[in-house]
Formats: sequence, structure tokens, C-alpha cells
Amino acid sequence: MADKNIALMAHLMRRAGFGADREELEARVKKGYEATVEELLDPDTHGIPEIDDAVVYRHNPGFYNAGNQKNAGGYWMYRMVNTKRPLEEKVALLWHQIFATGLGKVGHPPEMLAQIEMFRKIGMGSYHTLLVELSKNPAMILWLDNQENHKDSVNENWGRELLELFSMGHSNYTEEDVKEVARAFTGWTIAPRFEGILFNRFPWEFEYRAEDHDDGEKVILGHRGRYNGEDVIDLIMKHPATTRFVARHLYNFFVADEVQVPSWQDVAPRDPVAINIIGEAFQSSDYDIRSTLRVLFNSDFFKDEKVWFGRVKSPTELVVGTMRLIGSHQFPQPGITKLEVETDIQGQAILNPPSVEGWHTGAEWINSGSLVSRVNFSADNLGDVSFPGIKSIVERLAKQGDLTPENLLDGCLDLIGPVTVGENIRQELIDHVESGGGVARVGTTDEENEIFAHRVGQALQLIAATREYQLT
Repeated sequence: MADKNIALMAHLMRRAGFGADREELEARVKKGYEATVEELLDPDTHGIPEIDDAVVYRHNPGFYNAGNQKNAGGYWMYRMVNTKRPLEEKVALLWHQIFATGLGKVGHPPEMLAQIEMFRKIGMGSYHTLLVELSKNPAMILWLDNQENHKDSVNENWGRELLELFSMGHSNYTEEDVKEVARAFTGWTIAPRFEGILFNRFPWEFEYRAEDHDDGEKVILGHRGRYNGEDVIDLIMKHPATTRFVARHLYNFFVADEVQVPSWQDVAPRDPVAINIIGEAFQSSDYDIRSTLRVLFNSDFFKDEKVWFGRVKSPTELVVGTMRLIGSHQFPQPGITKLEVETDIQGQAILNPPSVEGWHTGAEWINSGSLVSRVNFSADNLGDVSFPGIKSIVERLAKQGDLTPENLLDGCLDLIGPVTVGENIRQELIDHVESGGGVARVGTTDEENEIFAHRVGQALQLIAATREYQLT
């Protein structure tokens, strides 16, 4: 039976980060649950260091001002695997999934990384501020064509997605609202870096062109005025649909899988009470994400064991979580880009979502092809007893003395998660371990210890293939 405090902390670290090994979990349990939540929410106040980019660039020069998706994605993968501020990266991944912007159209990796850095720096602050800064973000402007939005030739792409996918959700606005919002954002564009060269490999900058802005009267969400873009965001934030929309996104990402976003108008939340609690925290904090997450992580609905494995891991969560568990890629040596390739194989090409709608999550992460890739990746890495994290598991089990196949399997389930599987699955795993012959036990010679480590690796590989390991 897993220690309840360890199990709850493991749940928090899977949701507010990418998981943690047993040593980290034990240290955090000693610190306390609420204290850990505060450290995750506000690492600056608690003196938690950031990644030293200078070291990363020295060992991976191609990551600096990355010129291709693999290097840009590899840089972000390194940060997610090694950060001591996991919630910052997890929130950046949340906004990347919601405010889906992709290299397939943007074509400029440094601008995508600049957008992710924006999410990292202000993603736990005011949602109002986040929408304003997103409206000025050059990658987003190009992604949704707002550089083509002129007062005498309106482009509705940004206005439509701001309402539909970034704030209120379908059916909470009219087509006339879309047109009027687009008018309010005319003149919000990208500055030419050099005369005659609009888009190039130099850093992009936001530019407001007053002469191209439609300053006429507009009617938006039932309100009339000579609105500009920031005025529109003021109106959006005051609309109750925005609170419900953000609350449901936070529940879906941090608590348990919901139906896909297009179905939210037709399918009720799986936990309406939780959505109301999140929404009330969002409104009462003046749309502050950090304050809202504080309420979420400390809530009874978040701590409920029924949701502990209520989400399918995204490919990024699976890959990063496995690396953090086994202790791989802790140094910025060349080769980290293969992790970006792995998430792509599993169905999530980070920095290049399939559309403005982002990725479909939950059960839709899994199909016959991606499941094979997920299991193979997990099993290959968890079965490699040369990794520091797996060595630690072997050493902990070795200290327990003689082990039966049942003891070995239960010990691996505990130290890899803890992971709880159904009794039928547990018995099947025990049978597989037992089929290896004899009783797994601690030896006194190098050969016996190698055999024991090999048996532990085999047990971990079996666990990697379970449904439960694919959940978070």
C-alpha cells in the first residue's frame, strides 16, 4: 500500500509539473503540501533558480537563435526536463496548447520561442494582461494574419479566434461581434526590421500604426464605443462566458480530461461544482491565474483520488516525465533534440500544433500507432538500469532484502509512481515476473546483483506497458 502523503504529492507533481522521482517526493512531503504548492506557484519568492541559458548555448550552439524546429523544440524539451520551476514550464505548455501557434506558418523558430518565453514569464499572472500581450505578439499576429487587418480592408481571423478559442467559446458572440472586434484591432501589426524587408530572420517587433486603425464607433458584445484592441479585451474579461471558458480549460489541463472544446456548448462539465469554484477564484482574484491555481491545487476536488489518474498524458508529458524519472538528459549534451522527435512521433510536434484549435487531448492522444510508440519509448527507457533514476530504484529495492516476485512488482509500482493497477492486471504482472524463473533476490556477487537489476528493469518495462502508466 502506497504512502498516502507520497501518493498525493506525486499527483500534485504530475499535474503541476512533469512528475518527480522518489527522492524529490520525499523531500517535498517533508516540506509539506501547501508549502510545495506555494513554491511551485511563486519560485522567485522562494529563491528557486532558473535554467542557465548560457550553459545550454555553450554546449548546444544551435539552440541559440535556433534556425529550425528540431533545435527550437530540443531547447524547450531540455528546459522541461531540467527545470526546478516545473509549473512555469507546465503553464507555458498549457498556453501553447490553447493559443496554438505553429512554425508551419510562422516559419521563424526564435519568434516561437519568444512566445513560449512570454507564457513562461506572465502565464501565471493576469489573464487580461496575457490576452493583451498575445495580441501584440508577432508570432500570433502572423499566425492569424493581423498584419493583413487594415481599416480599409478588414481581416477577421484574429478577431474570430480571440472570441472563439482564446476567451469566450463558440455561441457566446455574434458574427457582427467578430467584424467589430476585427475593426478594433486594425493597425496592430509587425514592424519592418529593415526598410523593404518585412519578415526575415531578425527579431520581430510589434508596431501600432495609428493611421491604419479604424477609430470609428463600434458595437461589441452589446456595448457601444470607439473601441480599440485593449478596450475589446476589457469587454471580453467582463463577460461571464470567459470565466466559464477559462475555468473549464484549467480543469481539463490540471484535474481531469474533459470532452473536446467544440463540445463544451453541448456537454456539461464532468464536475460543475469544481468549475464553479475555479471560476469564482478567477473572478475574485481579478483574473489572476496564480491565485486561481492556488485554489485549484488546494481544493478537495483536486486531491480526490478519483482524479489522480484521470488524464491521459500528452506525448510531451510522457516523454518529459519519463526523462525526469530516469535522470536522463540532465546535462545539455547534444542529442536532446531526439526528444522533440519522439513527441512528434507520438502525435505532438511541439511548436507546431496542427491548427489554431491546437491538439485534441485526452483519449484522442491514443491510437494504434501512437500507443505502440508510447509503450516502446517508456519500456525502453525504464528498462535501462544504467540510468541514475533506475539505479536508485534498484538500490532501494535491494535494501529490502530477499524479494518474492510479488514484493518486487509491488515495490516497482510504488517507486515508479506510486502507480495503482487493478488486481487482475497486478496478478498478470506478477505472473510475468515469476515466469523469469526463481525468486528475485538480492545477491552478494556482481553477477547476482546484475541479475537482480535486470529483473527490476524487466518489471519496470511491464509497468510501462500498463494503461495506468500512460495516465497522469
